[in-house]
Amino acid sequence: MTTDAQGAGTRGDAAGPAAVRRLDLPSATELAALAAVFEDLQYVLRCCEHLVSALGVPRDPDAALVEALWTGALVGYVRCFSPRSAVLTDADLANLELDGDVQQFHESLRTLRDHLASRHVNPREAITIGAAQANDGTPTGVAVVSSPWPLVDEATVRMLGGLAYRLSGLVDARMQECQNRVMQAAVQLTPGHLARLPLVQLST
Repeated sequence: MTTDAQGAGTRGDAAGPAAVRRLDLPSATELAALAAVFEDLQYVLRCCEHLVSALGVPRDPDAALVEALWTGALVGYVRCFSPRSAVLTDADLANLELDGDVQQFHESLRTLRDHLASRHVNPREAITIGAAQANDGTPTGVAVVSSPWPLVDEATVRMLGGLAYRLSGLVDARMQECQNRVMQAAVQLTPGHLARLPLVQLST
Protein backbone atom coordinates (compact mmCIF):
# COMPACT_ATOMS: atom_id res chain seq x y z
CA MET A 1 0.00 0.00 0.00
CA THR A 2 1.29 3.44 -0.89
CA THR A 3 -0.04 6.83 0.07
CA ASP A 4 0.86 10.49 -0.04
CA ALA A 5 2.12 12.13 3.12
CA GLN A 6 0.80 15.57 4.00
CA GLY A 7 3.39 17.51 5.91
CA ALA A 8 6.14 14.93 5.29
CA GLY A 9 9.59 16.40 5.09
CA THR A 10 8.99 19.12 7.65
CA ARG A 11 11.60 17.47 9.85
CA GLY A 12 14.77 15.67 8.83
CA ASP A 13 15.34 14.94 5.15
CA ALA A 14 13.98 17.72 2.95
CA ALA A 15 12.71 15.11 0.49
CA GLY A 16 10.58 13.53 3.20
CA PRO A 17 10.58 10.00 4.60
CA ALA A 18 10.01 6.90 2.48
CA ALA A 19 7.69 5.43 5.11
CA VAL A 20 5.82 6.40 8.28
CA ARG A 21 4.39 4.56 11.26
CA ARG A 22 0.60 4.38 11.38
CA LEU A 23 -0.67 6.12 14.50
CA ASP A 24 -3.64 4.67 16.33
CA LEU A 25 -4.51 7.72 18.40
CA PRO A 26 -7.83 9.55 18.87
CA SER A 27 -6.30 12.72 17.48
CA ALA A 28 -4.96 10.80 14.46
CA THR A 29 -8.43 9.38 13.80
CA GLU A 30 -9.84 12.89 13.99
CA LEU A 31 -7.20 14.21 11.61
CA ALA A 32 -7.94 11.43 9.12
CA ALA A 33 -11.64 12.34 9.14
CA LEU A 34 -10.82 16.02 8.62
CA ALA A 35 -8.46 15.19 5.75
CA ALA A 36 -11.11 13.02 4.07
CA VAL A 37 -13.65 15.85 4.19
CA PHE A 38 -11.07 18.35 2.94
CA GLU A 39 -10.33 16.11 -0.06
CA ASP A 40 -14.05 15.77 -0.75
CA LEU A 41 -14.38 19.56 -0.78
CA GLN A 42 -11.44 19.81 -3.19
CA TYR A 43 -13.20 17.27 -5.41
CA VAL A 44 -16.35 19.40 -5.32
CA LEU A 45 -14.33 22.44 -6.36
CA ARG A 46 -12.77 20.56 -9.29
CA CYS A 47 -16.22 19.39 -10.41
CA CYS A 48 -17.49 22.96 -10.26
CA GLU A 49 -14.54 24.23 -12.29
CA HIS A 50 -15.18 21.63 -14.99
CA LEU A 51 -18.91 22.40 -14.89
CA VAL A 52 -18.36 26.10 -15.55
CA SER A 53 -16.31 25.15 -18.60
CA ALA A 54 -18.85 22.57 -19.78
CA LEU A 55 -21.78 24.97 -19.39
CA GLY A 56 -19.92 27.76 -21.17
CA VAL A 57 -19.63 26.06 -24.56
CA PRO A 58 -21.11 28.08 -27.45
CA ARG A 59 -23.50 25.33 -28.44
CA ASP A 60 -25.60 23.01 -26.31
CA PRO A 61 -23.47 21.58 -23.47
CA ASP A 62 -22.87 17.86 -23.19
CA ALA A 63 -25.80 16.85 -20.98
CA ALA A 64 -24.19 13.57 -19.92
CA LEU A 65 -20.99 15.33 -18.86
CA VAL A 66 -22.87 18.06 -16.98
CA GLU A 67 -25.04 15.54 -15.16
CA ALA A 68 -22.06 13.40 -14.18
CA LEU A 69 -20.09 16.37 -12.84
CA TRP A 70 -23.06 17.88 -11.04
CA THR A 71 -24.04 14.57 -9.46
CA GLY A 72 -20.45 13.99 -8.33
CA ALA A 73 -20.27 17.48 -6.85
CA LEU A 74 -23.51 17.05 -4.93
CA VAL A 75 -22.62 13.60 -3.62
CA GLY A 76 -19.21 14.83 -2.47
CA TYR A 77 -20.62 17.96 -0.86
CA VAL A 78 -23.40 16.26 1.11
CA ARG A 79 -21.01 13.52 2.24
CA CYS A 80 -18.96 16.21 4.01
CA PHE A 81 -21.88 16.65 6.42
CA SER A 82 -22.21 12.96 7.25
CA PRO A 83 -23.18 12.46 10.92
CA ARG A 84 -20.88 9.44 10.95
CA SER A 85 -17.73 11.50 10.45
CA ALA A 86 -19.11 14.46 12.45
CA VAL A 87 -16.63 16.84 10.81
CA LEU A 88 -19.03 19.46 9.47
CA THR A 89 -22.51 20.27 10.72
CA ASP A 90 -25.20 22.66 9.58
CA ALA A 91 -24.12 25.01 12.38
CA ASP A 92 -20.78 25.54 10.62
CA LEU A 93 -22.58 27.27 7.77
CA ALA A 94 -23.39 30.22 10.03
CA ASN A 95 -19.66 30.84 10.57
CA LEU A 96 -18.92 31.36 6.87
CA GLU A 97 -20.37 34.90 6.73
CA LEU A 98 -21.72 34.41 3.22
CA ASP A 99 -24.46 36.55 1.68
CA GLY A 100 -27.92 35.11 1.16
CA ASP A 101 -29.74 32.24 2.84
CA VAL A 102 -26.90 29.73 3.00
CA GLN A 103 -28.92 27.24 5.03
CA GLN A 104 -31.73 27.17 2.49
CA PHE A 105 -29.24 26.69 -0.36
CA HIS A 106 -27.55 23.92 1.63
CA GLU A 107 -30.87 22.12 2.09
CA SER A 108 -31.67 22.46 -1.61
CA LEU A 109 -28.34 20.79 -2.42
CA ARG A 110 -29.28 17.86 -0.20
CA THR A 111 -32.62 17.55 -2.00
CA LEU A 112 -30.91 17.65 -5.39
CA ARG A 113 -28.41 15.01 -4.26
CA ASP A 114 -31.26 12.70 -3.26
CA HIS A 115 -32.92 13.28 -6.62
CA LEU A 116 -29.87 12.79 -8.84
CA ALA A 117 -28.48 9.85 -6.85
CA SER A 118 -31.83 8.06 -6.64
CA ARG A 119 -31.61 4.28 -6.79
CA HIS A 120 -35.23 3.95 -7.91
CA VAL A 121 -36.20 6.81 -10.23
CA ASN A 122 -34.65 8.13 -13.43
CA PRO A 123 -33.34 11.55 -12.36
CA ARG A 124 -32.80 12.90 -15.87
CA GLU A 125 -36.30 12.89 -17.30
CA ALA A 126 -39.96 12.26 -16.59
CA ILE A 127 -41.62 9.65 -18.80
CA THR A 128 -45.25 9.92 -19.91
CA ILE A 129 -47.14 7.36 -21.97
CA GLY A 130 -49.75 8.65 -24.37
CA ALA A 131 -52.12 7.30 -26.97
CA ALA A 132 -52.23 8.74 -30.49
CA GLN A 133 -55.72 9.12 -31.93
CA ALA A 134 -57.27 9.08 -35.37
CA ASN A 135 -59.79 11.72 -36.46
CA ASP A 136 -62.61 9.58 -35.15
CA GLY A 137 -60.96 9.33 -31.74
CA THR A 138 -59.85 5.72 -31.94
CA PRO A 139 -56.32 4.96 -30.72
CA THR A 140 -53.76 4.44 -33.46
CA GLY A 141 -50.58 3.98 -31.46
CA VAL A 142 -48.72 4.47 -28.24
CA ALA A 143 -46.20 7.22 -27.69
CA VAL A 144 -43.45 7.35 -25.07
CA VAL A 145 -42.92 11.02 -24.23
CA SER A 146 -39.74 12.07 -22.46
CA SER A 147 -39.59 15.37 -20.58
CA PRO A 148 -35.98 16.06 -19.55
CA TRP A 149 -35.21 17.93 -16.35
CA PRO A 150 -33.30 21.16 -16.98
CA LEU A 151 -29.53 21.15 -16.55
CA VAL A 152 -27.96 22.98 -13.65
CA ASP A 153 -27.20 26.64 -14.38
CA GLU A 154 -23.81 28.29 -14.01
CA ALA A 155 -24.93 30.59 -11.18
CA THR A 156 -25.87 27.60 -9.00
CA VAL A 157 -22.57 25.91 -9.78
CA ARG A 158 -20.64 29.02 -8.77
CA MET A 159 -22.63 29.27 -5.54
CA LEU A 160 -21.71 25.69 -4.65
CA GLY A 161 -18.09 26.37 -5.57
CA GLY A 162 -17.99 29.40 -3.30
CA LEU A 163 -19.53 27.46 -0.46
CA ALA A 164 -17.09 24.56 -0.88
CA TYR A 165 -14.16 27.00 -0.99
CA ARG A 166 -15.12 28.66 2.29
CA LEU A 167 -15.73 25.30 3.96
CA SER A 168 -12.31 24.13 2.75
CA GLY A 169 -10.70 27.02 4.61
CA LEU A 170 -12.65 26.14 7.75
CA VAL A 171 -11.63 22.47 7.60
CA ASP A 172 -8.02 23.33 6.75
CA ALA A 173 -7.72 25.47 9.90
CA ARG A 174 -9.06 22.61 11.98
CA MET A 175 -6.62 20.23 10.32
CA GLN A 176 -3.67 22.43 11.25
CA GLU A 177 -4.77 22.54 14.87
CA CYS A 178 -5.41 18.80 14.97
CA GLN A 179 -2.09 18.01 13.29
CA ASN A 180 -0.33 19.86 16.10
CA ARG A 181 -2.14 17.72 18.65
CA VAL A 182 -1.19 14.56 16.77
CA MET A 183 2.44 15.64 16.81
CA GLN A 184 2.29 16.39 20.51
CA ALA A 185 0.91 12.91 21.17
CA ALA A 186 3.42 11.25 18.85
CA VAL A 187 6.45 12.73 20.59
CA GLN A 188 5.28 11.11 23.81
CA LEU A 189 5.72 7.64 22.26
CA THR A 190 8.99 5.85 22.83
CA PRO A 191 11.11 4.66 19.88
CA GLY A 192 10.30 1.08 20.88
CA HIS A 193 6.57 1.80 20.77
CA LEU A 194 6.88 3.46 17.38
CA ALA A 195 8.89 0.52 16.03
CA ARG A 196 6.00 -1.83 16.80
CA LEU A 197 3.48 0.25 14.84
CA PRO A 198 2.53 -0.79 11.27
CA LEU A 199 4.74 0.67 8.55
CA VAL A 200 3.09 2.63 5.73
CA GLN A 201 5.10 3.08 2.55
CA LEU A 202 4.78 6.51 0.91
CA SER A 203 4.50 7.14 -2.78
CA THR A 204 7.30 9.11 -4.43
